[in-house]
Amino acid sequence: MPEEKGRLNGSVVVLGLGILLVAIIILSFFWGRYPISPPDLFKITISQISRTIQDLFRNILHIDVVFLNIEKTWSDQMESIVLRVRFPRIMLASLVGCSLSAAGASYQGVFQNPMAAPDILGAAAGAAFGAALAIFTGQSSMTIMLSAFVFGLLTVALVFLISHKTRGKQVIGLILAGIMVGSLFSAGISYIKLIADTSNQLPNITYWLMGSLNGATNNKLLLALIPMSIGLLPLLMLRWRINVLTLGDEEAKTMGINASRFRIIIIVLATLLTAASVAVTGMIGWVGLVVPHLARRLVGNNFKYLMPASMLFGASFLLLVDNISRNLTETEIPIGILTAFIGAPFFVYLITRKEESL
Repeated sequence: MPEEKGRLNGSVVVLGLGILLVAIIILSFFWGRYPISPPDLFKITISQISRTIQDLFRNILHIDVVFLNIEKTWSDQMESIVLRVRFPRIMLASLVGCSLSAAGASYQGVFQNPMAAPDILGAAAGAAFGAALAIFTGQSSMTIMLSAFVFGLLTVALVFLISHKTRGKQVIGLILAGIMVGSLFSAGISYIKLIADTSNQLPNITYWLMGSLNGATNNKLLLALIPMSIGLLPLLMLRWRINVLTLGDEEAKTMGINASRFRIIIIVLATLLTAASVAVTGMIGWVGLVVPHLARRLVGNNFKYLMPASMLFGASFLLLVDNISRNLTETEIPIGILTAFIGAPFFVYLITRKEESL
């Protein structure tokens, strides 16, 4: 697909977004109520890498080696904040932003609909219902996350089942089934909130639905990394084929691509990313809808550049918003509120610009 007139060079934009993400990640370690100096951050990081390498040699090769011997000049509290508080939160924010943006870009390409978002097939509503149900029954945080993830996947499986029974185009059937099933699960959430204990369960459910990275841990990061990697890597490798889907099913067939089968694969991968993201952070809206449009303004519609640009832009955007949410006031603002405050007005700006339509 040729470069579009007026667009920046795709490779340069992707490289620039990658550098921007790395810069925001590094700066994020310094933003917080507990000050961390650059030398301390550097030494803590190198020390942790050294310990990890030494543990690998000891456990795998049964050899005791001293990789780097760094004198400890930092406190245990500082090390805990860097490695157990800020590191998992920063990485999780980047992963979730990357996943939601990739899912949004994929849905917009597959459905050829600029309003398509990660919750278009009801995965977000299903995951939210699963989390609300787990909170209502008094489950642990890990069980809540697992319940949200499973219900998110089951929701889209139900949507596929219903869409196969509908008449007409499969894409329209998927969207209509997604709206219907998502509405049912939203009603289920409302009912759980109605019967939940108002002193404990209802506040927890409400806070979870607003979206937050406050409970990020290294274990949660590792659990989220598995499904997100399974979703992100194939989308990145298959991104050029999404360009073919934009040409229509008949054109795709002449190029040797089964459009219906490939569309299902992309939808499944995007759904996996959506369910995993909602499971670990709660409901965070607008990222998957707005960020792909912002990336499209920079690199055009070619998914060769649009997909990685959306991933990197989304990671930087959500990480930046999370830094604001945890530092703006004394009480942390749920990140889902901030993404709505930022995303909704900006999307109005995008759709009202006269120079170019969505």
